[in-house]
Amino acid sequence: MVRITEDLVRKRAEHNEGDISSLEEVSLHQQDVERIENLDKWCRDLKILYLQSNLIPRIENVSRLKKLEYLNLALNNVERVENLEGCESLQKLDLTVNFVGELTSIECLCELFNFEELYLTGNPCTEYEGYRQYVIATLTHLKRLDGQEVDKSERIMAIQDLPQLRKKIVKQQEQYKRKREAEKAEEEEKDRKKKEKEKQKKERKPGFDGRWYTDINVDDVSTKENSCKDKEIELKKVREDAEKEQEFWDETVPYTPESRIKVHEHMQECRKRDEGDDKEKEPKRERRLIAEDGRPLNVNEGRVNFGLTEDEDNNKFVLDVAVYRHMDTSLLDVDVQPTYVRVSLKGKLLQLALDDEVLPDSSSAKRSQTTGHLLIDMPKAKPMLKPIAPKETKKATINTKSKEINSDQISRETLEIDPNANTQVDFGNIIKDRLDKATAPLGSKVQKKFEERPNSEDFVDDPDVPPLM
Repeated sequence: MVRITEDLVRKRAEHNEGDISSLEEVSLHQQDVERIENLDKWCRDLKILYLQSNLIPRIENVSRLKKLEYLNLALNNVERVENLEGCESLQKLDLTVNFVGELTSIECLCELFNFEELYLTGNPCTEYEGYRQYVIATLTHLKRLDGQEVDKSERIMAIQDLPQLRKKIVKQQEQYKRKREAEKAEEEEKDRKKKEKEKQKKERKPGFDGRWYTDINVDDVSTKENSCKDKEIELKKVREDAEKEQEFWDETVPYTPESRIKVHEHMQECRKRDEGDDKEKEPKRERRLIAEDGRPLNVNEGRVNFGLTEDEDNNKFVLDVAVYRHMDTSLLDVDVQPTYVRVSLKGKLLQLALDDEVLPDSSSAKRSQTTGHLLIDMPKAKPMLKPIAPKETKKATINTKSKEINSDQISRETLEIDPNANTQVDFGNIIKDRLDKATAPLGSKVQKKFEERPNSEDFVDDPDVPPLM
């Protein structure tokens, strides 16, 4: 029997960060639940509750859910509508494909003034004569029945015939009730015969090796014969299981809550048998976290994204694990060791080996409120050696006569360029020692430049005297 536990509800409340006290919507479909319980204590603010495809036989423990607006109980074993008087905000009830035969039980919904939609498709009560008219006349606030809107004229006519309709419905209910009692008695008789048959089989069952003890003699000791007999026994068992499976599905039975439970139990047995065979064939792989030489291994079972960076400025490692945003923090576990870090996410391990030793006691783990990522800071055990920056030496003080002038007080003079000066480069004056000598092309001689001798002090320039040649 599967029960509604706190762990199950928290698992289904990941969209609300695992908080069940403020939960407004929860889906517990296809969980093989057999009873509604504890939800009215843990989730008082529930507005939408999905419980379809389970094995729930009756509606209970929901009357305290004052804010409940939608209840889905399709594909269950419910036989009557009950215990919904306290659900003041209930607007929609889905009981598709159940076993509701007591149609008069819907009268408990008359006082729910917000109730607008009801689905009873696939229930025995829908085959009653006057079913739709009776439901419309009884539930005056109903706007939609089995997906069809209710007209005002249809309701007026149904209310006029309500007394007669109710008598017809009650009479048909009694017939269905007697039919259900006969089905239950027939089912009990079948179970009793089946148990007796199994008991007789067990009494006549041979020994552990499939043989009678009188058949064991000296000739059967040989290993070949034993192995052949073991194979025959296994083949026989497989054939019997296949015959039983075919016989179960070929059997014609009425669609009742009991037959539905039997089908569910049979499918569970087949699933367990298949899982057992798989476990025997494929043994579970052992989890290796440490190598034979004591070296930690890198493991990522959950295949989560992560980033391991080295912060050289602060001399530490920083691990960023991309945890799901809506995963509850209680499902996380962090273990920092000197040579590795290990993170557990819902039982899945992420282990990373570190290049340098870290200080576990000084490490810290934080959860981002925006992205949900897990940030782990791990300071290194050994300090990082850094070159010492040269210190600025102060200039010596200058003593002038009786005054001491500090180097900081000396004003710095800067070169100023005349903005009117020519800023263009004179390519002709790049070389300091300009050579006036020039080589003649093609080996021709260059005439020497004659230099005039300076005149003496007593020299008189007489224009009548002709120049010397």
